[in-house]
Amino acid sequence: MKIGLFFGSFNPIHMGHLIIANTMATATDLEQIWFVVSPQNPFKKNKSLLHEFDRFDMVDRAISDNPKLKVTDIEFSMPRPSYTIDTLTKLQEKFPQHTFKLIIGEDNLEQFKNWKNHEAILQYYGLYVYPRPNSAPHEFGNHPAVQFISAPLLDISATYIRDCIKNNRSIRYMVPDIVEEMISRKKFYI
Repeated sequence: MKIGLFFGSFNPIHMGHLIIANTMATATDLEQIWFVVSPQNPFKKNKSLLHEFDRFDMVDRAISDNPKLKVTDIEFSMPRPSYTIDTLTKLQEKFPQHTFKLIIGEDNLEQFKNWKNHEAILQYYGLYVYPRPNSAPHEFGNHPAVQFISAPLLDISATYIRDCIKNNRSIRYMVPDIVEEMISRKKFYI
């Protein structure tokens, strides 16, 4: 099976994430999309970053009705901070029957050459790139391992959503109803 890996903190998961994942699952040759929830970085104290298990639960609930979308906690047991290449290697060892592709936003391509073992990521995995607002020029436009996927250009950010919650403003339509209910019930981001 060819699986696209969508890394992020998902703090919280929102409609922008879900639209990108669904587009990748339905408009490409990827058979499933796995959300890779990144854990709390012990070197980075961010009060607004929910515990990884809470973020995992929100993702799991948000995608529960779509069999093409899955969530993995693979990074929870890895040394921190974890690097993308290490996670890809661990997943390939654990699931040798699958082929993995990395899904990233076009805004990440400018710094991609600085990623640990970025050449190995391109050689062994490859990138599926979705458009992002204000993306800077990069050197990967014609690379054979980089596929650009047409997808809606949404500028919804988790930071904006958290600010809305702190200021008692509605987040309706920005997150799935089940995530909004969970945030409200557990008093996340207040």
